[in-house]
This record gives sequence, structure tokens and C-alpha cells, in this order.
Amino acid sequence: MQRGRSTFNKRQKEHARQHKQREKAERRSQRKDDKPEVVVDEMEELRKHAEAQAALFHIGSDEQS
Repeated sequence: MQRGRSTFNKRQKEHARQHKQREKAERRSQRKDDKPEVVVDEMEELRKHAEAQAALFHIGSDEQS
């Protein structure tokens, strides 16, 4: 049984769609793998912030006003 031209075109179009979908998924996973992991010590960040705030308001300084 011979297939029509439209069937062939549909198969080609579907094949191209699946191929693009696979490439997109590969790019997505590649970006995810390449993403640098930033490890932030939250307590260290909070301590630095608290020190900066204390310095602004002169809290904990030896001078009493």
C-alpha cells in the first residue's frame, strides 16, 4: 500500500518536532549542569550584616554619649 504525500510530510514534520524537543532538553540540562553552585553560609552573611548595622549605630562601642 502506497502512502500519500501528506502522510510523508506529516511524518517528517513530527520527526523534526521531536528532534527539536530533544535538542532543547539537552540544552536545558547542559545549562543546569554548567550552572555554578554558590554555597552561602547564611550565618556568616547575617553576622556581617549585623556588624555593619552595629557600626552604623555605634552599638557596642566603648564611647558612651
